[in-house]
Amino acid sequence: MEVKLVIENHRFQPETVSVPVGQKIKLIIENRDATPEEFESHPLNREKVIPAKSTATVYIGPLAAGSYPFVGEFNEKTAKGVIVAK
Repeated sequence: MEVKLVIENHRFQPETVSVPVGQKIKLIIENRDATPEEFESHPLNREKVIPAKSTATVYIGPLAAGSYPFVGEFNEKTAKGVIVAK
């Protein structure tokens, strides 16, 4: 399954992503900002720097049911989100 996240104005869109339990997920993260951002999630054990005006791929899962928060480490006050597996 593919899920697309966009970083724009130092925010993730959408902020909440629902995914099915037990499936591998390909996160495609497009950074539309003029500065780099780092996708980071301790619960998912993932970190990935996405350079300005570029796209990166992060693989996660399969996930158990639950909520998995993530942040943009370079703009933690605004760049926040959660992946919900159900």
